Amino acid sequence: MKVVLVVIGKTDEAYLQTGIEKFEKRLKHYLPYEMQVIPDLKKTKNLSNNQQKSMEGQLLLQTFKAGDHILLLDEKGKEYRSVEFATMIQKHMVAGLKRLVFVIGGPYGFSDEVYAKANGKISLSKMTYSHQMVRLVFTEQLYRAMTILKNEPYHHE
Repeated sequence: MKVVLVVIGKTDEAYLQTGIEKFEKRLKHYLPYEMQVIPDLKKTKNLSNNQQKSMEGQLLLQTFKAGDHILLLDEKGKEYRSVEFATMIQKHMVAGLKRLVFVIGGPYGFSDEVYAKANGKISLSKMTYSHQMVRLVFTEQLYRAMTILKNEPYHHE
């Protein structure tokens, strides 16, 4: 199973990019992983929040493939402890999915069309993080999940 993280806009902060790359490199030992970056929209000053969500939504929908299991990273999503997240990943692996796709939306969230296409929503926290910081937190948690599943000493309970 391949895990894909779809994000809007590149990571601007070098310290975040360094951390993301650290965990992406580690993840390659466990499963195929890819971060797919959709370029930021241009000239958004004259767009309403809903117009921007809709335009980003169209770009997101183009990245999905038939058979993808799509989970949106959303503040109203289900929260998992790290061990529970690992178990959820394992269930999808055993189910024979080709691609498990996690999506981080733009600054105003997701369009109704993206919500309709998604198979579920997860939340990394009740707190709000910058969209760039969520990338680091997510890749670390995915790496943590893999070490939990392999009984490796990274995670402590």
